[in-house]
Amino acid sequence: MHLDVLDLHNFYYRTQLGRVAQRGIRDKLRSIWPPMSGHTVAGFGFSPPLLRPYLEQARRVIGLMPGPQGVMPWPPGMNNISVLCEETAWPLPNGLVDRLVMLHGLETSEQPSLVLEEAHRVLGPGGRVMVIVPNRSGLWSRRDITPFGFGRPYSLGQLEAQLKRHGFTPERATAALYSPPSSTRFWLRTADFWERVGSKVPWLVGGVLMVEASKQVYAPSRGGLAQAVRRPLRVLEGVGQAVPTPREGQ
Repeated sequence: MHLDVLDLHNFYYRTQLGRVAQRGIRDKLRSIWPPMSGHTVAGFGFSPPLLRPYLEQARRVIGLMPGPQGVMPWPPGMNNISVLCEETAWPLPNGLVDRLVMLHGLETSEQPSLVLEEAHRVLGPGGRVMVIVPNRSGLWSRRDITPFGFGRPYSLGQLEAQLKRHGFTPERATAALYSPPSSTRFWLRTADFWERVGSKVPWLVGGVLMVEASKQVYAPSRGGLAQAVRRPLRVLEGVGQAVPTPREGQ
């Protein structure tokens, strides 16, 4: 089930641990997807902590918040871009979105397959989705003091397999939140250090998985041969044809 929007807001904006988590995931996302002009960027779930870097340069930014979670106006002091929607029926036309971020949208949904179908529908050709979910092997999914302790945690293999079943091609996988989900001063102050170390040390396990996937676009099929053979071989011409019988006396 989806978490309440007020609980998510309070965690990310009113607690030190939440601000550390917000910074760790946002910085990793921004390193993979630098802000670019002309793109339509959308987020599903509770995406405001990650969308702010794209407000200035993107063609448009849209925050889709599912009904069971609730909605809040965002960003403060600016025109609202948040939209309350059905989690399996987004109010967007086909192919509108260039970049889609999913945070607290897949693991808490009771219909993850339909959510991914909607994600595939709204992405345009060449569009990409970044799915961020709790890591089954990480510490953050084992404690319910953060939003990552709720819902369905994933392993990397499980997430990539689910994306492939719904028309996506996984392009890259990374992780974030390498420090433990602790509010003690030491871990909060050294969180940035652990993020830098974690991206270089393979045996450290991040608290969340981040998988970037592209939308598969299939070429339309046509009947017959795809190309005409310009110079066909004539070696077998005549094989199988009847041979005329010579007349008597010839």
